[in-house]
Amino acid sequence: MENFVTHRTALILHAVSASVALLVGPWQFLPGIRLRRPWLHRYFGRTYAATVLTAWVASIPIALHAETGKVAAIGFLALGGFWVVTTAVAVSFILRRRVAQHRRWMIRSYALTAAAITLRIYLGLSGALGISFAEAYPAIAWLCWVPNLLIVEIFLLRGSEKVAGAPAR
Repeated sequence: MENFVTHRTALILHAVSASVALLVGPWQFLPGIRLRRPWLHRYFGRTYAATVLTAWVASIPIALHAETGKVAAIGFLALGGFWVVTTAVAVSFILRRRVAQHRRWMIRSYALTAAAITLRIYLGLSGALGISFAEAYPAIAWLCWVPNLLIVEIFLLRGSEKVAGAPAR
């Protein structure tokens, strides 16, 4: 519980900004908002990107001091790195008006945002199965995001025509 005391500000900043990204993200995938209210899509998109960046920066000291050691720390640092990079790549594509590529990278980015949800599911499952926190957490630091990203990659490979051919905003 060292992070709750030593890195309290970073933890709060990470939790709040990541929560905003988690809540704003799904609205970006609704065609109605993208097509009928492009200004709102852009506003939410800027909010999402800014909160991902903020949450990532705040996560670094927290991840470096993961309670269960280096395996968990590296897992969370890797998650943060992939999260900010996928978001930055998505932003770079939309700035060049490459909408299909932007959409694909935003799907990847949001899959990583959703790691917050999968982490909590795995924590609950490990507790229900009687696996100790110290034993489960290093694996969960990886399991909360790697499967999400793999599932999205399969989705993008199988449905590439649909995703790439979806209506632009």
